[in-house]
Amino acid sequence: MVDRQIAWRGVSDDRVLRAMRAVPREAFVPESLRFFAYDDAPLPIGEGQTISQPYVVALMIEAAALRPTERALEVGTGSGYAAAVMAEIAGRVFTIDRLSGLADTARRRLAELGYANVEVRTGDGTLGLPEAAPFDVIIAAAAGPEVPAAWKEQLATGGRIVMPVGGIDHQELVRLTRRDDGGFDMESLGDVRFVPLVGTQGWRDTR
Repeated sequence: MVDRQIAWRGVSDDRVLRAMRAVPREAFVPESLRFFAYDDAPLPIGEGQTISQPYVVALMIEAAALRPTERALEVGTGSGYAAAVMAEIAGRVFTIDRLSGLADTARRRLAELGYANVEVRTGDGTLGLPEAAPFDVIIAAAAGPEVPAAWKEQLATGGRIVMPVGGIDHQELVRLTRRDDGGFDMESLGDVRFVPLVGTQGWRDTR
């Protein structure tokens, strides 16, 4: 998977490649889908959510330039897979999901796999996690209409936000970097398609 789907497509950060090799993706998908765990495709994990394709996980973490001493926030825990990959690199990872069922399963799974540097929360991820801020990196596994103001406030100087931004059916992956003067630089990393980021500073839940 790492050689053919990730490194071959341009992801070159050694930390990211080692992390992707270290995390058993089959442990994060339903048992009935484990045969497909290493396909380069998203897979359903229940409650209308998916585990992102491996390449996208690697691309976003590389874009965030995550480093071993840093604190990261992931919004949209889902299966817990991306949090595990981030935990292989970062000093501390906080991950939050609005769906308690997914968060509880991910928490149990990450604990069983020994990821002691990950803390799973349940709540409105569009508001970030102010009690644990500031963060060096914020990564979102869902697409919002814009970068939430709460995340900008909780980002450390020099910190990076990587998230999909746009409409429900089409988005672009962006990287926002906080400058020393408190302003932000934004870059586009290409077109993507993610589930909606639901919450106070995202989309309304239309279920």
